[in-house]
Amino acid sequence: MIDLHAPTTDAAALSGRRAVVTGGASGIGLAVVRALAARGAHVVVADRDRDACEAAAAEVGGTAWTVDLLDPASVADDRLAEALAEADILVNNAGIQHVSPIEDFDPAQFRQIMALMLEAPFLLVRAALPGMYARGFGRIVNVSSVHGLRASPFKAAYVAAKHGLEGLSKVTALEGGSHGVTSNCVNPGYVRTPLVEKQLTDQARVHGIPEADVLAKIMLTESAIKRLIEPEEVASLVAWLASDEAAMVTGASYTMDGGWSAR
Repeated sequence: MIDLHAPTTDAAALSGRRAVVTGGASGIGLAVVRALAARGAHVVVADRDRDACEAAAAEVGGTAWTVDLLDPASVADDRLAEALAEADILVNNAGIQHVSPIEDFDPAQFRQIMALMLEAPFLLVRAALPGMYARGFGRIVNVSSVHGLRASPFKAAYVAAKHGLEGLSKVTALEGGSHGVTSNCVNPGYVRTPLVEKQLTDQARVHGIPEADVLAKIMLTESAIKRLIEPEEVASLVAWLASDEAAMVTGASYTMDGGWSAR
């Protein structure tokens, strides 16, 4: 039984928990790694960038797991199975983006995005659930996007993958509820990350506008708050969803989009 009146210190909120964060070496993933570690969790940093992965793990006293989630052999690796079998918290964060009109969208690129951002989370959840069920505790947090709830032109694969991730998260919530496992999505708008910064040129090209105008005229046009979200803001919500305090929060999608989805 959780004592809701007992004070909880951030430094101890996740003490004794083990977390796996994909795409954990940069951007939102790195902020999540730091937030979970600061609250006492041992974090497995999963990323394809070996040097950045090892640096992030060393920074927080965690474990580095260099893995390419697009490689079926890597996803089936014994180290993955071990890490996920012991995971109390799984954060599906790894992602890529490709901006193109549908008629020009490379089918191979579409399949790659779906594999990384929908199939890989399914495989990771599938591997993590037996251990979570056995321990009677689990927190699955899927870093989705406002594009999991709303669409934008020229992002067919990304929008489709995020919508699919929303469905996977809800099914996981329904199946895991009786086992002490929750599953939720975090849905940020545009976050100050390398993934977003790399879109500026592509967005300028497909919309036919100067790159300097992309933030104001494309990315932030729907937001009531006209700024990019900081990775640490997303990480704070992920960390709360991973805590005991969020035990009754499951099957939810938490928007952090400056009011975009309020329209």
